[in-house]
Amino acid sequence: MGANGAALRFGQNTAGGVTINYAAMGRKDAPLILMLHGFPEYWAGWRAVMERLADSYFVVAPDQRGYNRSSKPQGMEHYRAKALAEDVAALADALSPGKPFVLAGHDWGASVAYAYAFAHPERLSHLVIANGVHPACFQRALFEDDAQREASRYFHYLISPKAEQGLSEDDYRRLMQMLASFSETSWLDEEEAAAYRAAWGEPGALTAMLNWYRASPIIVPEAGAPVPPGRSVLDLSAETMRVAMPHLVLWGEADTALLPSCLEGLDRFAPQLAVRKIPGASHWILHEKPDDVAAAIAAFVGG
Repeated sequence: MGANGAALRFGQNTAGGVTINYAAMGRKDAPLILMLHGFPEYWAGWRAVMERLADSYFVVAPDQRGYNRSSKPQGMEHYRAKALAEDVAALADALSPGKPFVLAGHDWGASVAYAYAFAHPERLSHLVIANGVHPACFQRALFEDDAQREASRYFHYLISPKAEQGLSEDDYRRLMQMLASFSETSWLDEEEAAAYRAAWGEPGALTAMLNWYRASPIIVPEAGAPVPPGRSVLDLSAETMRVAMPHLVLWGEADTALLPSCLEGLDRFAPQLAVRKIPGASHWILHEKPDDVAAAIAAFVGG
């Protein structure tokens, strides 16, 4: 049972040969909020927030493609943004056919949420992002902000052939260290850590999770290197990356993975933008400040 007495239950949706496992709370006839986790989490990244919203909303958090108990197709090409957004489209159409819903994303889940919002603006009533980045704003920050470039240096390791072995050694010691490197992790007790290790240990999961990075069009230049020539997401038109619906960004101000420069220029793409900065919250804002996150989402969606 959740904090407010709502029962946690699980389901699956299959489309295009891909099965997406999801957790759900709340009444099915209540307004849908679909919540997308990031790396290296799984659906439970949103659990504390789900518990606080389940009395009023139908809250659903999937294991995204490649994670935990969802399908893990082989090949980097299966982890590009279009394919990931299609998983969201299929799940949303199954859970809320023809009815606009709220989409929320954190970290990599934010990237998928943006991709879905660009492609299916008519399906969303609201878009909520928690410490995640619009692709154009992130790419510009990586090109222009040396501090963000340095903060994202770990991308180079995660796309390397040695990443699987290095991250899985010593019972996923480096992955646990990665979680802790972005903030203190008092929320990650022994039971929670065991659940994360179990999710990472699902057959094929670690390679699939890393394929999100390998398939990404985002360019992270080496420290001190000039901006490389060639195409990037900045070559796409602003209209292609427009957020047409009301858009809320929740931003933990202590985030060391994503810096404030990542928010610069977002209003150019999102005319109905609201940004709420939360002091004392880091990249793991969903775990650290679930009361604040849930209250902000409820006020934004219901306001």
